[in-house]
Amino acid sequence: MSLTAGSRPDGTRPLAAVEEPTAAVAAATAKESVPRRAGKAGKVPLRVRWRRDRALILLTLPVIVLLVIFNYVPLLGNVVAFQDYDPYAAGNGITAIFHSPWVGVEQFSRMLDDPLFWSATKNTIVLFVLQLVFFFPVPIVLALVINSVIRPRVRAVAQAIMYLPHFFSWVLVVTVFQQILGGAGIIAQTLEKHGWSGFDLMTDADLFKFLVIGQSVWKDAGWGIIVFLAALSAVSTDLYEAAAMDGAGRRRRMWHVTLPALRPVIALLLVLRVGDALSVGFEQFLLQRYAVGAGASEVLDTYVWNMGIQNGDFSYAAAVGLVKGVIGVCLVLGANKVAHLLGEQGVYHK
Repeated sequence: MSLTAGSRPDGTRPLAAVEEPTAAVAAATAKESVPRRAGKAGKVPLRVRWRRDRALILLTLPVIVLLVIFNYVPLLGNVVAFQDYDPYAAGNGITAIFHSPWVGVEQFSRMLDDPLFWSATKNTIVLFVLQLVFFFPVPIVLALVINSVIRPRVRAVAQAIMYLPHFFSWVLVVTVFQQILGGAGIIAQTLEKHGWSGFDLMTDADLFKFLVIGQSVWKDAGWGIIVFLAALSAVSTDLYEAAAMDGAGRRRRMWHVTLPALRPVIALLLVLRVGDALSVGFEQFLLQRYAVGAGASEVLDTYVWNMGIQNGDFSYAAAVGLVKGVIGVCLVLGANKVAHLLGEQGVYHK
């Protein structure tokens, strides 16, 4: 009796001989099933992604167009920071750019020698630190308080009351504070009836920084809790129940369950806030500029407006705005790097 190759005397074949063709066939089948244009492992081809996300892309297209027109195209105008720009050098302001003389970094040198610029920078940094200390934690605390309310109706009413001032314009906010804390406001009139006089917080330059912090808290703190409440709504109730079964009280549950859930959101918003450190406000300070004086209310945003719009010094104002933007980008990158070192994702993650 003749035996075939790889067979045993009893006519059976070894296990390895049976599995080898099977494995080879499976490998060949898997190789053929992979699309030729799939590229790297896990990467979806562009044609497939376009077919899959076509509706979403078309929905976001108008927003992208508006973003490019109003946010990126104006960046080309920063070229006037290196010129002695004259809007009347040609028929219109755009073609005047090509007819204005180049001065190099002269505007930046002038900026460094301007004491008003350094005064505005100092006020901006001080206000940023005060906002970071007194304003940034307020939405977190309010979100924790609202989240602890059990009754849904009470929670909805509290949220509505806190959200409402956000929809007021700064003109209305300043007017409300004027009617309460001004020289002819409710508090001043009440004190005059009891023999006191001279109360006018709206014109006190020494307390102006704390006044604007109070205005910001009243106007925007309630709106800022939306992100934190969204993060808290994603926390599973099983975590609270497990912590309660382990004997954790309300404070321990807040410390070990609630705050860790908010930590990524807090890190993200803190990075964004640090990147926006040199933009502490514009309209709020411009409205109260003449009440307390430029020494107390001048910040970089109002300084750029005064130099560029009021004085017509467009090149110098563009130079200040360009430096402000570059520093803001560096602050975002630095704060994001610190967030990575602390174990958080930040704005982006490589």
